Amino acid sequence: MISTQEKNINSKQKDKKVIKCVVWDLDNTIWHGILLEDEKVSLRENVANIIHTLDNRGILQSIASKNEYTKAIAKLEEFGLKEYFLYPQINWNSKADSLKEIANLLNISVDAIAFIDDQLFELEEVKFTLPEILCINADEIGNILDMPVMNPRFITEDSRIRRLMYISDIERQNVEKEFVGTTEEFLATLKMNFTISSAKEEDLQRAEELTLRTNQLNTTGYTYSYDELNHFRQSENYKLLIASLEDKYGSYGKIGLVLIECQREIWTIKLLLMSCRVMSRGVGTIMLNHIMSLAQSNHVRLLAEFAPNNRNRMMYISYKFSGFKEIDTQGNLVTFENDLTRIQSVPDYVKFQVIN
Repeated sequence: MISTQEKNINSKQKDKKVIKCVVWDLDNTIWHGILLEDEKVSLRENVANIIHTLDNRGILQSIASKNEYTKAIAKLEEFGLKEYFLYPQINWNSKADSLKEIANLLNISVDAIAFIDDQLFELEEVKFTLPEILCINADEIGNILDMPVMNPRFITEDSRIRRLMYISDIERQNVEKEFVGTTEEFLATLKMNFTISSAKEEDLQRAEELTLRTNQLNTTGYTYSYDELNHFRQSENYKLLIASLEDKYGSYGKIGLVLIECQREIWTIKLLLMSCRVMSRGVGTIMLNHIMSLAQSNHVRLLAEFAPNNRNRMMYISYKFSGFKEIDTQGNLVTFENDLTRIQSVPDYVKFQVIN
């Protein structure tokens, strides 16, 4: 059974929609009433509990509202909810434009967004412009927590602090915008600590979550269940590596996963993925060079599988930049090989640890 699933994308998991961000309207959605017209607005029943629960499940949240920014933010703060919303788009732009901006700022695809609004016109406009987005009428708010797409199989430690990690990212980005100097000089100020370790049983929930949630920086799109990953972890024929990153602003969490099939003379990277939040930190290159060093020290050829799609072009570039060359194509599956002659050392600005 495992061998079949190693070669094919698990269609059941592949087809499962993963909601990474819920975007809320404000008037007659989060609260009863219209902020700029009514003397008083009141928080909608149970909405605070829904927002808290989604946050605990690791689902990010934002706002797309046609409103006056200062007053709306003040009202959210009064209700004790302001901190839960990342990159709120409170303006007079179309809701579709606001949703595209949120997706861009969070670096997620629009099909990972759910949008809640009370106005049928707004919902229809979004459905027409961005059909990938899950649109939910505010009348259905009471059912949200029971929707399968709002219930991840596991709630990991990374899930519970996901919003806080994004807030740290916002702080980093703001500092980076104001930094005068090269990219390398800025990265040196972060004091990054990058760790690669053999996955342990307690890592497997997060590992499964990574295969389901990571689309852009994913070489093959293969998804693996907890049980499959546990099989690989225990097998002598595979290496399952998990990576974590932290810097002076805090932890990024577990942000990378590698699955390598280890035959006697050939190792094949079956899956290599990285969280999009670390795209600009250079750790993907460090991970690839670590794998190349392992293959070299074990005197084996190093191959890598790659399944191109409309999102993972960056991973193709990463393979080519690291010296991988295409040696075979079967259907949608490309096979690369690295001759292990271009292994780079770890940059001085990163503290790198390997834990077996």
